[in-house]
Amino acid sequence: MSGVAGSDQRPTVGARFLSSPVRVRVPATSANLGPGFDALGLALTLYDEVTARVSGDGIRVRVAGEGAGELPADQSHLVVRCALATFDRLGVRPAGLEVSCVNRIPQARGLGSSSAAIVAGILAARALVVDGTNALDDAAVLRLASEIEGHPDNVAPCLLGGATIAWIGPDGAQAVRVEPAQGVHPLIFVPTERGLTAQARAALPATVPHLDAARNAGRAALLVHALTAAPELLLPATEDWLHQSYRAPGAPATYALVTGLRAAGIPAVVSGAGPSVLAFAGPGETSITTGWQLLDLGIDAEGARVEVDSQHAERGPVAAGRAS
Repeated sequence: MSGVAGSDQRPTVGARFLSSPVRVRVPATSANLGPGFDALGLALTLYDEVTARVSGDGIRVRVAGEGAGELPADQSHLVVRCALATFDRLGVRPAGLEVSCVNRIPQARGLGSSSAAIVAGILAARALVVDGTNALDDAAVLRLASEIEGHPDNVAPCLLGGATIAWIGPDGAQAVRVEPAQGVHPLIFVPTERGLTAQARAALPATVPHLDAARNAGRAALLVHALTAAPELLLPATEDWLHQSYRAPGAPATYALVTGLRAAGIPAVVSGAGPSVLAFAGPGETSITTGWQLLDLGIDAEGARVEVDSQHAERGPVAAGRAS
């Protein structure tokens, strides 16, 4: 991934690191939400947890849960790569690092598992460096996470919690958080098969008709209002003309489920690049569809959370100010 530093740097002599482990909890996310392509995102109450500790030498990784036995257990693990990139950004490098991951977010399903790993690696490394928060502030964390991921729509809600609007400005990624209204309730349909974001992006055309772009702009604006003040408008507000139909041939089951739910009056969209589906509905409004796991989730209000020890915990970056 772009922006992730290599691991050939030598340890920094005299650098100050915490002797105790740090723990990071990061939420799953759903991006796009229909018309908000690469801009809107939502944090969900499903979490990965990472514990990291500076060690004498070498890189050691343990993975439990999703991806156990599949994900690498060395410096090529995404959490480690992002931690090393963060150490390099801070101008320090420990002699060794021990990382333990408890993964609950389904991998490669459009629920932000890679963004969660990126955010966890950055925050863990920042917390392990004495005075790291002052050296790499909250806005810089968001920019670095977006550089590594390639776009900010998942990393922003992972960091801030709630619903977010993200964009790329002259200095990099920025985001603001908006508060979802009461009654906005996400249900996630997760298929057994996985999807690849790169393949989903490759299906998108280089240009779209002006009429479709205008429709999408209007729906994206309406979606912010529906999410924050008028959930009854979520069905029209989640209509999309920019990406979902173009991706449908590569994920026919996903598109069929979205179409079927919407025909029944339930606001439904492809979650991120898919193949999961996000529906805004109460748990009694839908039934489990064959081949899909139904996750009844809430909206995470905290975003990423870092615990340095049992006496101290700090909220995730950008959360306190609600904006970067």
